[in-house]
This record gives sequence, structure tokens and C-alpha cells, in this order.
Amino acid sequence: MPLQPLLPLRIAMVAGEPSGDLLASSVLQRLHADLPSGTQFYGIGGPRMLEAGFDTHFEMSTLTVNGYLEVLKHIPDILKIRRGIAHQLMVDPPNVFVGVDAPDFNFALEEKLRRSGVPTVHFVSPSIWAWRGGRIKRIARAVDHMLCVFPFEAAIYEKAGIAATYVGHPLADTIPLQPDTLGARAKLGMAPGGPVVAVLPGSRRSEIERIGPVFFAAMALMQQREPAVQFVVPAATPALHEVLNTLAAANPQLSLTMTDGGSHLAIEASDAVLIKSGTSTLEAALYKKPMVISYKVPWLTGQIMKRQGYLPYVGLPNILAGRFVVPEILQDFATPEALADAVLRQLNDEANRSTLEQVFTEMHHTLRHGAGERAAEVIATVAMDGKKRK
Repeated sequence: MPLQPLLPLRIAMVAGEPSGDLLASSVLQRLHADLPSGTQFYGIGGPRMLEAGFDTHFEMSTLTVNGYLEVLKHIPDILKIRRGIAHQLMVDPPNVFVGVDAPDFNFALEEKLRRSGVPTVHFVSPSIWAWRGGRIKRIARAVDHMLCVFPFEAAIYEKAGIAATYVGHPLADTIPLQPDTLGARAKLGMAPGGPVVAVLPGSRRSEIERIGPVFFAAMALMQQREPAVQFVVPAATPALHEVLNTLAAANPQLSLTMTDGGSHLAIEASDAVLIKSGTSTLEAALYKKPMVISYKVPWLTGQIMKRQGYLPYVGLPNILAGRFVVPEILQDFATPEALADAVLRQLNDEANRSTLEQVFTEMHHTLRHGAGERAAEVIATVAMDGKKRK
């Protein structure tokens, strides 16, 4: 950690969704430990950030939308929040601004703040190596320092003249190298014997409304074919728990455990996972679980993503492995029958399970890099440099 400043710093952050809330909380814990008492952390954050001593000025949930059509519906509210937080930070500038994921929201904010003299750090590179590579020109205008969670990303930014540091992924630091499957089942009150399938249909209402019915129909088919199978479904929020309860009520035959939060515990307790594409697929990989990745987005969103994509896969385990190591069943191909067939294959193929365990263990070691400490060190250094310039 760099030398501490004599006076407290003021560090502003914006996280726009649960994955960003998780990432930021790990950094906040380290910053709190290493910076002087009285240092302020404020902006927009979620429950984990609040637990880590963060002061949020706006509701993060308003920013938690996905898909082009969904964003269009919420543009007035999103723009109102961005104008509000921008005004606050321009009138009373922090020593550094940290945008945590949410690139479309944060890059516009970072660009404005950087022009006004506020140093900017962005935590988690957007997937410019997978799609919309042209964004790097905007990033160069908006970001003083990019924090990268995957090892190949830093070189891309350095080539473009953007300072970047590979910090590793916080999930790789917090998730144990060896999962305790039986211990997780005991904590959930589940029988120790398998098979158990964790089902994660997303952390946004729009995601669950779109793909949840398909996932539950696939679960019903699996229950028919293998009556002994148990399912565990974590609900990210109380509001989403209600949505999932409605789906569960329509499928009373399922042997189902539903949890409030606890996605890590649900994955750790499982033998296989049915999961929506996103950060949670990396969680499943770090827990060394066979999985089937799926998503459904509106037709227009899917067409735009298809035209701007550079890789043949969307799931992080496949992207990091550089090949298809787990199946991806997307859009109209994501039928209950196709998903049930694929999950049962993942559940029962022991040779595949052994191969995936080796692949995911190597991936875990690569990403376990002390992310919270490394990210906090960069943020504190940039903040102190900003303090000296004032």
C-alpha cells in the first residue's frame, strides 16, 4: 500500500448492479483498513457497499436494467440520476472517482468529471475484446486508470495508451479452492445425498420474467426423468423472491429449496448448475461445477449483440478457457427440453466433471491475485495524486 496521506480523502464510487456492488465492497473493506479514519466513501452503491461503510446518495436498483429496450424505458430516470450525481461531484469534487462496471452509465460520468479535473478509475474492463471494441476511444477520454480482472486485458489498454493494472478477480480470492459441497447442503438444510441442481435465472426482474418460466419448465422435465433430483434457487432480493415464488407455485411437484441471496452457497451445494449468462457463471466455474449457460434477451437486443460480437461464446468460463468447455444454449434454442437434456448430461457425465475440475482449478489460480488489495492500492495512489494537484 502507498504512504498514507496526512488528511482523510474523499472517494466517490458508482456501482450500477449487484455484481458491481460485490466488486466494490471488497475494495472498500481494504480502503477502510488502509486509509486514515474519516476518509469518505460515497456515491451510488448497493447493500454490500453499505455494509462496508459506503454512503449512497441514489438508489442503485434504478440503474439495474439490461437490454436495449429495457434501457430505453428507463432513460428518463437514469439520466436524472446521472445529472444529479454529476452535479454533486462537480460542485464538491472528490479526490478520485471510481466507476464500478456499469460502463454505459459510468463512462459518460467519468468523461465529464475528468474534463473538470477529477481523476477517474474504472474497475472492471468492459468486454471490448468480445464485442463493441470501438468503445476504447471513449474509454481513453474517460478513464485515467483501468483496473482489469482478467490477465489478458491490461495489454489491450496499454497499447491504446491507457494506464491499466491487472488486479485479478475478487471472486477468486473469496471462493475457496476446494468447495465444501456437503457443508453447503447442511447449511441449506438439504439432504446430503445428490443429485442437486442449482438454478440461477438472473438478478434482475426482467431477466427472471423472460427466462424464469423456461428454467422452471426445464426443472419440471428433469424432475420427471430423475425423481431424486433436488433443486436450489437463490433469490437476489426480496422482490425477486416473490417473482420466483410465483413460478414455484406453478410447479408444486419440484423438490425445491429457495434461499434469500446466498448464490455462493447454492452453487457450492450443487452437482450441476443451470445459469443465466453473466458474472455468476464465473462463480460456478470457481466452485468447479459443471453447468449449462443460457439467456434470452429481446430480439432487437440479440440482433445488435450478434452483429457487434467477436467471439463465438458468451459465457465467462468459455471466454477464459478460449474454447467451449460448457454448453451455451441461447435465445430461441433455450427450450425446456434442450436445457433439461443438457443439464442432465452435465450432471451424469463423470469424465466431463473431472475435466472441468482441472480446467476450472487452473482458472481459479490464475484469477486469485489479491484483487481487493491491488485495486485499493491503485485507487489510493490516484486519489493522493489528485489531492496533491489541488
